[in-house]
Amino acid sequence: MKRYKTVKSTITGEDKFEWEEIDAGYGSDSSTEEATNRVGKIPAYWYDDLPHIGYDIDGKKVMRPATGDELDKFLEGVEDADGGWTTVKDKLHQQNIALTEEELDLIHRLAKNENPDSNYDPYAPQIEFFTNQVMTMPLTGKPEPKRRFLPSKWEHKKVMKIVRAIRAGRIVPRKPGASAAASKPQFFALWSQTDEASAPHPMHMPAPKMALPSHSESYNPPEEYLWTQEEKDEFAERENEDKKGRFIPKKHASLRHVAAYPEFVQERFDRCLDLYLAPRMLRRRPKLDIQDPSELIPKLPSPKDLRPFPILTTVEYPHPNGVRTRCVSIDPTGMWVLTGAEDGEVRLWECTVGRCAMKWKCGDGGPIYGVEWCPDKERSLFAVATASKVHLIAPLALLDEATATRTSQFALAGFTSAATDDAGVVKKHEQPQDVRWSKPKGAENRDEGRLLEIDVPGTLKQITWHKRGDYFATVASDAGNRSVLIHQLTKHQTQAPFKKQKGDVQRVAFHPSRPHFFVATQRYIRMYDLMAQQLVKTLNPGLKWISSLDVHPLGDNLIVGSYDKRLVWHDLDLSSGPYKTLRYHTRALRSVAFSPVFPLFLSTSDDGSIHVFHSTVYSDLLTNPLIVPLKVLKGHQITGDLGVLDAKWHPKEPWVVSVGADGNGRLWCT
Repeated sequence: MKRYKTVKSTITGEDKFEWEEIDAGYGSDSSTEEATNRVGKIPAYWYDDLPHIGYDIDGKKVMRPATGDELDKFLEGVEDADGGWTTVKDKLHQQNIALTEEELDLIHRLAKNENPDSNYDPYAPQIEFFTNQVMTMPLTGKPEPKRRFLPSKWEHKKVMKIVRAIRAGRIVPRKPGASAAASKPQFFALWSQTDEASAPHPMHMPAPKMALPSHSESYNPPEEYLWTQEEKDEFAERENEDKKGRFIPKKHASLRHVAAYPEFVQERFDRCLDLYLAPRMLRRRPKLDIQDPSELIPKLPSPKDLRPFPILTTVEYPHPNGVRTRCVSIDPTGMWVLTGAEDGEVRLWECTVGRCAMKWKCGDGGPIYGVEWCPDKERSLFAVATASKVHLIAPLALLDEATATRTSQFALAGFTSAATDDAGVVKKHEQPQDVRWSKPKGAENRDEGRLLEIDVPGTLKQITWHKRGDYFATVASDAGNRSVLIHQLTKHQTQAPFKKQKGDVQRVAFHPSRPHFFVATQRYIRMYDLMAQQLVKTLNPGLKWISSLDVHPLGDNLIVGSYDKRLVWHDLDLSSGPYKTLRYHTRALRSVAFSPVFPLFLSTSDDGSIHVFHSTVYSDLLTNPLIVPLKVLKGHQITGDLGVLDAKWHPKEPWVVSVGADGNGRLWCT
């Protein structure tokens, strides 16, 4: 079946193929037909349950053509001369189309991996377009390019690179008549490797050499190098790391009297471990641009972009006769400020006005060591720490009747409640020695709101509440194993969680969300799990004397202040060492505190200043916290070498209330 014929070309006179004209009929070739169904290339099964198969160009439904059952298909195959296998189904129009003989022949050839053209001759004679006969005129008359007559500039660059290396001495050409390889000298150091080529690695460092033997390692050392009996006894008692040398020098008459060295194998083994396991890396100093020192300063955001934060004093809380004020606290509502002074009086101030609303005389006239509001907003009471007693007081005269009733019942419920076990049997709780819960006597004390008094051993230094407001802890460094006590207000019970103390306890703190308890001694901070009753982690801030600490509201970070003028930030998810150490104060730090609602924290010092910092803690564990110094607040006077003694953040606003040795309290606002 030929679709072409061979004819003579009128131009070249050679044979050529002339193909037949193909008339595009309306058989199987539908390329010239207008498609009735215009739904596009979508799955045909979408219309299986519908009576139509798509839509035409006018948006009208194209109805599904009638199709027979399996019996009709069988009969069509029997009646068809080719057996019914020469038809294919058009899924777009749901019709069967018969294939032509040319299309069938093309399919057969493709299935046999043959050329689709039946008349193609793979062994046809080659047509020589270019003959071996020299022509009179060339094929092209293009002139030669100029680059063929000029030297290559790239070759010139390569040659000049080699020339510069020779001039600089990096490439030393061999002298005429010299041998190919320089021979070694007749005498050379047997154990030296200076003449050997170094390793090609750019960070190669030779192994450190061993120390040469000294006079004491001689078999016949001088008399002054021999040890006395006391030195020999001291050498035998000490550990290997603390010994004076590796062995005891001995004097021998001759070299053949020297016995075998017993530690030879061990020292060779340790030397091999040092060479194999000890990493060595060449550290290069970075090349700094001294002309621009600003690049050495870390890029921090501007304080203007981190507002709000406190910047000025708006309210003062003056104490009579300038008495030294040691501690301050703000109630959970932010309305009242509580201060404790050395004259033994606790004063209650209206926060935004500065009016002294109430005051109480606590203890025997000694100083007030700590005041702390209960964090429970449903009840309004606070704890006061004097020399050896904890006072629980509520300003009942300033409270409404419902709040006053709830507060009184909450504080006094322990006198009527009893602790029971799982079987309902009443358990008798044994209080630690010298601990006693009592109710103040007299109507005058009850009218002032004095609810409870707790006698504790030692001199109190700190009092802190748990977040839920039922438990609070006290610290008395001189009380031995009872220096840390945890009190439960609803049951009037006290516990001493530690039988032995490692060092004098300075500060304690509760974790805001976990049953963890932080205990800070002079140099270390230990985190305990109160539920499991075990030590979780020991932090080493590297400070000489810890003065204060506070836990971030999220519970993953901790700040620590010290008397050696440093503030340390600890990330509890990292190592036991500090993440960052800040040195901004010129004197001892007295207190540090995180803001409960804003990314801020502060530190107070005896230099009379308060430093405010921005601190963003990211939820991404791979991102380090962002710490930015914001403001230095100055207003307190230094009295008796003491400055700002305590400061607390407002529970709702970016405000700070501070007290100092000058006898004044200040409210710092934005």
